[in-house]
Amino acid sequence: SRDLLGLGILNDYDFETCRKEYEERSAVLNLYSFSSDRKRMSTFVNQAETGKPRLYTKGASEVVVGLCTQELLLDGRCALLTASKRAALNEQIVNWARQGLRTLALAYRDFSSYDTATYGPMENAPESDLTLVAIVGIKDPVREQVPEAMRLCRKAGVTVRMVTGDNLETARHIAIECGIFDESKNHEAMEGEMFRSLSEDEIRAKLPYLTVLARSKPQDKKRLVEILHSMGEVVAVTGDGTNDAPALKAADVGLSMGIAGTEVAKEASDIIILD
Repeated sequence: SRDLLGLGILNDYDFETCRKEYEERSAVLNLYSFSSDRKRMSTFVNQAETGKPRLYTKGASEVVVGLCTQELLLDGRCALLTASKRAALNEQIVNWARQGLRTLALAYRDFSSYDTATYGPMENAPESDLTLVAIVGIKDPVREQVPEAMRLCRKAGVTVRMVTGDNLETARHIAIECGIFDESKNHEAMEGEMFRSLSEDEIRAKLPYLTVLARSKPQDKKRLVEILHSMGEVVAVTGDGTNDAPALKAADVGLSMGIAGTEVAKEASDIIILD
């Protein structure tokens, strides 16, 4: 696949050695961690080659592209990110999302100096005027057992809903592949922003059809559990991240992931799925 992409030069590339050498040469100055609110993370490093600080940012494509004012060209030059190019990039993001790809944007910004007092706190992260390096599409194939598992859940009277931080189009496509979303049954996919704007009565009216909640925040998942409880439903929640803890704790049965799950998620759950 690398050859097809014109990246055959990477076939014999030792990424682990390269990363280790880079970490030894370039000091990390600050980390701005990922969160479901920010939908991105950044790292400030002091470049060994130039002695100047550089901020690297990666995250949800539409978010990171919105923070960029320039793009890196193939010849190494930087060019202004025009409105037409921005529109083309956003169209590509949507197209990939409709194919079930999770998209990630990579960007950077160079600085002449780094000041802890100025850039240290998370709220002061200088994630603006970035230079866009690339947008990548990542395919996470659905396991072949999943559609049958969803069919068995429906047969047993269990309604499965997907609550995710993914792009709406990506989430909808994956839900269709899994057998969770079915347009013929008037199923609905909604973004967290819309969900948060609805009253409890409005959400109750939509719940029979709402099967996908995308670009959600931790409080959305917890609120969904609480509304289902108020309707007399028994709720089970799966999750692996720290942000899933409130919903795991609020559920009748919380199931966390043993391998990929964080300790916070495991402590908040009732059952840990080992494999």
